[in-house]
Amino acid sequence: MIDRKSPVPMYYQIEQYIEQLIESRNLKSGDQIPSEREFTDQFHVSRMTVRQAVMNLVHSGVLVRIKGKGTFVSNQNKIEKSLLGLNGFSEDMISRGMKPGSFMMSFARIRAAAKVADRLALDEHDDVFEIKRTRFADDEPMAIETSYIPAKMVPDLTEDQVSPSLYQYIERQCGLPFDHAVQSIEASVVTAEEAKILAIPKGSPILLIERCSYLKNGRPIELTKSLFRADRYKFMVKLPRG
Repeated sequence: MIDRKSPVPMYYQIEQYIEQLIESRNLKSGDQIPSEREFTDQFHVSRMTVRQAVMNLVHSGVLVRIKGKGTFVSNQNKIEKSLLGLNGFSEDMISRGMKPGSFMMSFARIRAAAKVADRLALDEHDDVFEIKRTRFADDEPMAIETSYIPAKMVPDLTEDQVSPSLYQYIERQCGLPFDHAVQSIEASVVTAEEAKILAIPKGSPILLIERCSYLKNGRPIELTKSLFRADRYKFMVKLPRG
């Protein structure tokens, strides 16, 4: 409950109260939380104080606001992905017993931008296939993925061949086995357009992941930028001592 004598701000105490309700399972994933007015009457604070507490939890991924419906507890069962091992999105979902899916936002052969050409060790005027997809798990949007593939290495790539698995096509049909990848992970927030695609509130936290994959001969074959929902995805790594 609220301690008005505490130096801890009241909005933060309300945040903690809501989180305790979730931890004690008095509020479960998908449950609607009380309205701002109910919290205002319960704690005898201003609606602005309650709104700040709720929005902080929305921005941290604990809650999700659905326009016209209210605020709900977000899905607390996150998909775990190991940072050890190079797998495509479809392979990851299938290994977890989930149904992978994709929506092709765009597929085009374009001139490689300077950064893309540099990362893929291409000449200035080389072309790449730019593939933008929304990735789904059990019909729920999970990520926005943009991939670049050197056109001279996979010249016959078509939109149909990208699905269901780009990795399988490159390895099995093109005979180009993947060897390893270099990956970076950053925290970011979604734009209004990205939020709409991922069905999350504008300004929600996301995991920005950039990965460059290499063949066994050391040549880079793919550069991918992915925006993963932070409320549904987490990455795990095993750290051996020494």
